[in-house]
Amino acid sequence: MPFYVSPEQVMKDRADYARKGIARGRSLVAASYEGGILLCAENPSSRLRKISEIYDRIAFAGVGKYNEFDQLRIAGIRAADLKGYAYSREDVDARSLANNYAQILGQIFTHEMKPLEVEILVAEVGPAPADDRLFHLLYDGTVVDESRFTVLGGEAEAIAERLARSFEDGLDGLDQRAVLRASTAALAGDDRVLSGRELEVAVLERQGARRAFRRLSAEVLSELLAG
Repeated sequence: MPFYVSPEQVMKDRADYARKGIARGRSLVAASYEGGILLCAENPSSRLRKISEIYDRIAFAGVGKYNEFDQLRIAGIRAADLKGYAYSREDVDARSLANNYAQILGQIFTHEMKPLEVEILVAEVGPAPADDRLFHLLYDGTVVDESRFTVLGGEAEAIAERLARSFEDGLDGLDQRAVLRASTAALAGDDRVLSGRELEVAVLERQGARRAFRRLSAEVLSELLAG
């Protein structure tokens, strides 16, 4: 007789495995505010990127195992480029990309021996904060449509609680400096202080050019966080 394991136990083991791998990584915060969407990650590396541009007004962010979410990033760029070339640039949106990612993650989680140890975010900036899209995708393909902000990675619940306290009065009217400081404080917690060189930050600018994605250098971050 072959060794039997119930499907429920297999799914539970895969989920536990993926969550443990994700928890070992550093977390990431994305927040929609008046001027756009800010993505802030704890990342001391100056070479490996957690946050990247996917298309004109769409960004990608990932936490967990770097080589796995980087493969997803590349797949998203190719899918967006192909759709924009075949149809029009306006047809490329975060919702369709999130659906594609959900299918990939769900297929691997269900049929492969090892699930992907990743959580990813697909963010799209709109004409107004109410039009912003933050799609948080879990390791099993679950899609969570966030409204104001989202947290990925280990200790997500604690970071989200700290961030919610900072944004009790809402995000409307807040500038980039205020959102960056609140996001950094939430990532650091009460026992640490994160410097600009320990962070990777990018913004999707609402009133920018066609390509809205822009990275903030360590020097600019240090200046914004000072004082």
